[in-house]
Amino acid sequence: MNRRLLKKILILLLFTFIFILPTYHAYASNSKTEALNLYSEAAVLIDAKTGSILYSKDSDKKMYPASTTKILTAIIALEKCNLNDMVTVSKSAVLAIPSGYSSAYLSEGEQISVRDLLSVFLVHSANDAGYVLAEYISGSIEEFAVLMNEKALEIGCTNTHFTNPSGIHDENHYTTAYDLSLIAKYCMENSTFRNYVSLKTCTINSTNKSDSRTYANTNDLLNPSSKYYLENCTGIKTGYTSEAKNCLISSYSKDDLELICVVLGADQTENGDSARYVDSISLFDYGVSHFSVKTFAQKNDIMESIQIANGTKDTRNLDLILQDSLSGLIKNDSEIPNPTIVLNENLSAPIAKNSVVGTITYTIDDVSYTQNLLASHDVTEDSFLIFIFKIILGIIIVFILIQIIFSKTKKKKKRKHKYNRHY
Repeated sequence: MNRRLLKKILILLLFTFIFILPTYHAYASNSKTEALNLYSEAAVLIDAKTGSILYSKDSDKKMYPASTTKILTAIIALEKCNLNDMVTVSKSAVLAIPSGYSSAYLSEGEQISVRDLLSVFLVHSANDAGYVLAEYISGSIEEFAVLMNEKALEIGCTNTHFTNPSGIHDENHYTTAYDLSLIAKYCMENSTFRNYVSLKTCTINSTNKSDSRTYANTNDLLNPSSKYYLENCTGIKTGYTSEAKNCLISSYSKDDLELICVVLGADQTENGDSARYVDSISLFDYGVSHFSVKTFAQKNDIMESIQIANGTKDTRNLDLILQDSLSGLIKNDSEIPNPTIVLNENLSAPIAKNSVVGTITYTIDDVSYTQNLLASHDVTEDSFLIFIFKIILGIIIVFILIQIIFSKTKKKKKRKHKYNRHY
């Protein structure tokens, strides 16, 4: 083969490589979405403990949230009210709910506890209960909406604006899948909220206007008789309007792995199944198959050994032990990274056993997991070293004093000599 032909072949291969490589990478970067084949317009899967995004599809796209809005109203009510507070249902709260929206059919003048309002609000998605709570907390729906937006901003939502407590459709009432995941993460840190959203049914106690009433949860992931039932699902909230389509915020817990999933703008699959449940199950399956919580180190493990310079010979060699077990979310095919150890400044004897002497940190995908390091034993100050140090210090001081005295004597002699010469 002559050189000219070989050169042409090499150039052809180079151009082929250049054009094929970007195509391959583009496919690789989209492989998650294609593999999951989500039906929802927007979706996100996060780790409930750290907030790390594990999967995302248009999660920053502004969408209508429908009744998933209710979780923000509920957490505000939990933070502002006593569960035993009794609330009187107003006429305006009853009449504010448009036809076709879910309701508990509360009556004007009915006296009901905050506890019961929250349960029917989150479990049955009763819009009237949300309006009653909003008026009780802020005096009006408009003022409560201001409170909602302030709370959303405090949580970290940057693309959210709510106009009412229940998610009744309004063009200016919008959020994103990611913002909803932040709100859900915040809400699930409240044990009372967690309990409400995991209930399969709820019962309102009898009131001055009605006997007790029982309602089923609208979330089929929690319903054992539903084909969408998901054993490890722990909540959270459904939503639907014709404009928002089917929405769902759901949570999942298995083997220390806690996930939160948000799907918005879901319709039906080609088989007629509910896309919000199909997508949510797919996302949870993805999370479990790709991520897990691994223990990086156990409590009392020796993480490092150091020497304390001014410690006695028998105690100066110090082991640094882990105060408590340290775990974190990691991809199933990833190695546990090397940790970073930071010791306290000016670490010296005496040091008491089990006192904090530093920290250890594992960083994975910009998320840091940190734990204290403790002294394995008492480190006693070396008195002999102190004695030697004092002697050396004393010698230095004496030397400095001699230098000062010698310097002053020399200056006096110079002045005297100069004086004698003058006269």
